[in-house]
Amino acid sequence: MKGSEFALPGKVTVVTGSGQGIGKKIALSFAEAGANVVIAELNAATAEATAAEIRGLGKKALVICVDVRDGNQIENMVQKILDEFGRIDVLVNNAGGNIFGLPALEISEEEWDKVITLNLKSTFLCSKAVGRIMVEQRGGSIINIASLAGLLAFPLGAHYGAAKAAIINLTKTLSIELAPSNIRVNAICPGVILTSLTETIYRQRPHQQKERLETIPLGRLGQPEDVAHLAVFLASDASNYITGEAIIVGGGMDTFASAQILRELKMKQSHVLKR
Repeated sequence: MKGSEFALPGKVTVVTGSGQGIGKKIALSFAEAGANVVIAELNAATAEATAAEIRGLGKKALVICVDVRDGNQIENMVQKILDEFGRIDVLVNNAGGNIFGLPALEISEEEWDKVITLNLKSTFLCSKAVGRIMVEQRGGSIINIASLAGLLAFPLGAHYGAAKAAIINLTKTLSIELAPSNIRVNAICPGVILTSLTETIYRQRPHQQKERLETIPLGRLGQPEDVAHLAVFLASDASNYITGEAIIVGGGMDTFASAQILRELKMKQSHVLKR
């Protein structure tokens, strides 16, 4: 293995919601792997900041301010990309969000629609618009950022968990429908990832960070690059026989190991080392 299988020289990659957080790190990691990146972001200021860093790496960056909840705006985005690059090789559906802390019986219809639209509808609309281009090209890779919340029960976030679960199912369905056109579709399911948003939350609620850490066997919170590096792999030739998968990036959190069990394991390990 020469390592070139992991490179993305000149690949045109669209990353939605890439002005900050996980999306920004994904965009930068693709540029480091050799790709030219489209920053599809609603916030013009953060989009331009990401683009500036990508250009600093010597790669092209195209900023398109777009609301990925709007099909017409997405179609216009696709046309701008084709006008600039002539093709689209990779789509990363990263844009999403949640309204935190609401029991299912207290979620309003408006709040439900907002979260489902931002996460699920946006993923569908972008995949549909870009997927049609990839079918014409006879190749491409679509990577959907789902969540561990889409695989497990997610109390106080039923709308978010439902949206992410649907994204996983959509991923699998698209992987079958698009396989004849040599298009691979996969999902990444992050666990607890430390971003500027979660850092703010944990500063306000340090006990919550401690509780989360106690449920993660690897003993640390995830970093944006943990997700970004997997996304680069899934876009590269190194993964050209992988499609329809939902890959968890959660430090072992999905194993359902309780905090008490982890504490006991650590105590026993410490005892063995002292013997």
